[in-house]
Amino acid sequence: MLPTYPYQGRAYHFDPSQPLDISLPLAPGEQQVNCFWAEPVQFDVIRVGSFVGSVAQGGSTNYQRVHLTPHGNGTHTECYGHISPDPTATLNHHLRRFLFVARLVSVEPRLQPNGDLVVLLADVQRELAGGPATAGQPEALILRTLPNHQGKRTYQYSGTNPTYLEPALAHWLADQGIGHLLLDLPSVDREEDGGELLAHHAFWQYPHATRQAATITELIFVPDAVADGLYLINLQVTSLELDASPSKPVLYALTPA
Repeated sequence: MLPTYPYQGRAYHFDPSQPLDISLPLAPGEQQVNCFWAEPVQFDVIRVGSFVGSVAQGGSTNYQRVHLTPHGNGTHTECYGHISPDPTATLNHHLRRFLFVARLVSVEPRLQPNGDLVVLLADVQRELAGGPATAGQPEALILRTLPNHQGKRTYQYSGTNPTYLEPALAHWLADQGIGHLLLDLPSVDREEDGGELLAHHAFWQYPHATRQAATITELIFVPDAVADGLYLINLQVTSLELDASPSKPVLYALTPA
């Protein structure tokens, strides 16, 4: 018998034995996804006196230090602290729930006159309007950009002016009460925009009506086998007192009970 998840007056079944991991792993070396000129992830063996933190090198245990940049290496989740000077604006402080009802939609970016590829509000609205009538308003939106390809797992985005979101889309999502946005891009904003970060500000409604519990998760990867539709998402993060954390969003397909 499958468990149920109540949402907006309805109950949905999900199968906890069928998780769909849409995160990209953190591994050392230059063959992992990377953006914003971050150094590759690095694992260093700890050495103290005669102790070597590597079983392969003769040590009794594996004991390593990890060097990473959350915003530039692998899947990561960020809060409004990304654009705020407030030291208390950390993900660990403001993300207090981890299960949400989400809609996954696939959208093709549009080529703009300046040569940029941009995900437009009208296209996302069209895809959401075509969803199941019983779904109601989701708490989270997952954007899969088209065409989808395995290269997203290892792409080196720095200096390539990757696809980004139309700021009007971020405004609309905030107005709709979408609290969590996940996408397979390095950022909701243009790689180089003079520090404006218009979509970040719009989504968090910062600084005048800041949505402190809202999050953005970037550099996910949604395989083609995962169909557009309604999911329960478990947004897993580490307990770092930073504006961002490596994360592991896991989906569970929802069906009406």
